[in-house]
Amino acid sequence: MALDLFKRVETRKGLFAVEKITLIYNLLTSILILFLFQRMDHPWHMLLDRAMIAAMTFLLMYLYRLAPCKFSAFVRIVIQMSLLSYWYPDTFEFNRFFPNLDHIFAVAEQFIFNCQPAIWFCHTFPHLLVSEAFNMGYFFYYPMILIVTLFYFIYKFDLFEKMSFVLVTSFFIYYLIYIFVPVAGPQFYFPAIGIEHVAKGTFPAIGDYFNLHQELLPGPGYQHGFFYNLVEGSQQVGERPTAAFPSSHVGISTILMIMAWRGSKILFGCLLPFYLLLCGATVYIQAHYVIDAIVGFFSAFLLYVVVTWMFKKWFAVPMFK
Repeated sequence: MALDLFKRVETRKGLFAVEKITLIYNLLTSILILFLFQRMDHPWHMLLDRAMIAAMTFLLMYLYRLAPCKFSAFVRIVIQMSLLSYWYPDTFEFNRFFPNLDHIFAVAEQFIFNCQPAIWFCHTFPHLLVSEAFNMGYFFYYPMILIVTLFYFIYKFDLFEKMSFVLVTSFFIYYLIYIFVPVAGPQFYFPAIGIEHVAKGTFPAIGDYFNLHQELLPGPGYQHGFFYNLVEGSQQVGERPTAAFPSSHVGISTILMIMAWRGSKILFGCLLPFYLLLCGATVYIQAHYVIDAIVGFFSAFLLYVVVTWMFKKWFAVPMFK
C-alpha cells in the first residue's frame, strides 16, 4: 500500500481541531495560573511554556501551508499529541494546593471490598510471570496509543483528524478532573500514612501533604523483571502524586479499543490481551484504586460519545479531502 506521504492534500486553512482544543486548554490553565499566581512555585515559567506552545502551534500551521501533505499533517498532529507528556505532570502544579482526597477513596474501597484490593492483589500474586505480565500490560499503554494512531494515519486518513481530536480532548477532560479532584493513588498515599494504618483499615486525611512530598516508593511485583524495571523507571521519571481518579490509563485505553474496533476487528483482537492486562495492572502496581479503574472504564464510553459529538458539531467539514 502506497502511503504517498508527500503527496499534496486538499485541506482547509487554519488550525486543525486538535490544535484548537490544545489552545483552549492552554488558555484555561493560563487563567488558572493567574488566579493561583501568588501560591505557585514558578508561574512565569509555566506561562512562558504556554506562550511557546501557542507560538509553535501557529508556526507549524504556517509551515504546513508551504507544503500541505500527509506527512506535514502527521507532524502537526503528533506534536500536539506528544505535548500530553508535558500537560500530564502539569496537573500536579495545580492540585497540590487542594486538600488531598485519597482517604475518601481508601475508605470507600475498604467499605466495598473489606480490604484494599491494591494490597491484596500484588501480595497474593507476587510471582515472576504474573508480575511481568501485568507490568508489560501497563507499559503497553504507550505503544497502544502509537499503534492506533499509526493505523488511522495509514489506513483511515480521512478519520485521522477526528481520531486525534477525540483522543487529545479526552485526555484534557481527564486532566481538568485531576486538577480539581486531587487523588494520588495507593502508591503515594499508603506510604504517606504508613502501612500500619492500611493494615488497621484507618485512612487519615493528609491535607496538602503532597505539596511538599512527592516521593514514590518502588512498586510491588518481581523487582528483577524486565517489564517491572521499564515501568518503575518511567514512573520514577514522570510520575507525580496526581491523576488517580478516574484512571486515564483505563479510560484512554478503552477509548483506543473503541477506535480499534471501529477501524479493524483484527487490530482490536491483537490489542485485547494487552488491554486486559493493562486494566488489571493499574490496581496490581498500586497506581489506582479499583474505584478509579471502574470509573475510568465507564467514563470512556461517555467521553467517546460526547467528544465525538463535539467534533461533529464544531468541525463538520472534513479537514482532509
